[in-house]
Amino acid sequence: MRIGIDLRLHAYAPGGISRYARRLARAIAECVTADQLVLISHRREEVPLEIPGVRTRRVITPPHHALERWLLGLELRTLGLDVLHSTDFIPPAWGARRRVITIHDLNFLYYPDYLTAEARRYYNRQIEWAVARADAIVVDSYATQRDLVQLLEVRTGSITVAHLAADERFAVLPEAEVAQILSAYDLTPGYLLFVGVWEPRKNLPGLFEALAILRDTGQRLTLAVVGRPGWLYAEVNASLQRLRLERWVRFIERPPVGDLVALYNGAQCLIIPSFYEGFGLPALEAMQCGTPVIVSDRASLPEVVGEAGLLIDPDDPVTIASACRQMVEDAGLRRTLRAAGLARAQAFSWRQTAERTLQAYRAALAA
Repeated sequence: MRIGIDLRLHAYAPGGISRYARRLARAIAECVTADQLVLISHRREEVPLEIPGVRTRRVITPPHHALERWLLGLELRTLGLDVLHSTDFIPPAWGARRRVITIHDLNFLYYPDYLTAEARRYYNRQIEWAVARADAIVVDSYATQRDLVQLLEVRTGSITVAHLAADERFAVLPEAEVAQILSAYDLTPGYLLFVGVWEPRKNLPGLFEALAILRDTGQRLTLAVVGRPGWLYAEVNASLQRLRLERWVRFIERPPVGDLVALYNGAQCLIIPSFYEGFGLPALEAMQCGTPVIVSDRASLPEVVGEAGLLIDPDDPVTIASACRQMVEDAGLRRTLRAAGLARAQAFSWRQTAERTLQAYRAALAA
């Protein structure tokens, strides 16, 4: 079996999906021989992923291009691929015997108003085409599997659930090391933490409302918002200004991974108040760092956290504030959730992700 894994997105948007693709490629490489794998990166990427002995094909076709379906297949036609894995859900019209896609979430169908009009048109046009032409589909969670069945009438048998895992670098750090890194961001341990793209579905305005409630009732807490601007970011900034919280919210854009690990370690808790998540990898990263988590009771987040975190209603800032207050004031609760989170994180591994993904490849070839 000769496998191609599409890593092109990293050259344009080095966020969660591109991190998934690169980490998956390394895990797959540990399960197959080097000559069975081809890494497909874009030519504009300055430092493409390299795995010893594994071939890399650098292509011209950018991800999310209007002609991507046809141009990418032309570039790959000489590779002799049995399976091409499109890690950001859009397969080419040709270029491999079988096509496997990963669909991370269907946010754009549930919450179309959270995208720009252009993005809405693009995703709606692509998703049905991609699902119809894929020989197998990989998803990050059972929640996304249910969404595919309910919204797009995909057969359950064609879907493989392959949970993600946190990178091994996310771990408990010595307090002195954490304090040294935090000082560069003008932070001291004990802040609230959000990690993710700054866009409407992440519900940052709801989190800001909760922070305002906490501050009005005497909790002088700082919120660190880590990630990068996304769709309709202006609305996020407007909410912050309306609540007059600029002094108490620190935006940290794309920190190095080592710094992000320290930011997890230094937080009282991680809060993910999202309306929708296909997996919610930051929750798993935080738990692996020993940081308690508060997450929405929506989509995949309860599936990832299990009993190791507090669940909140993302539509109610009062309940978000109450959970934060409970976490800050109850040291016993933090200790309990820290231990539960560390144990929960051990249930996920990239080896398992790779093995489940390989099952999808074999199913595609057998179709």
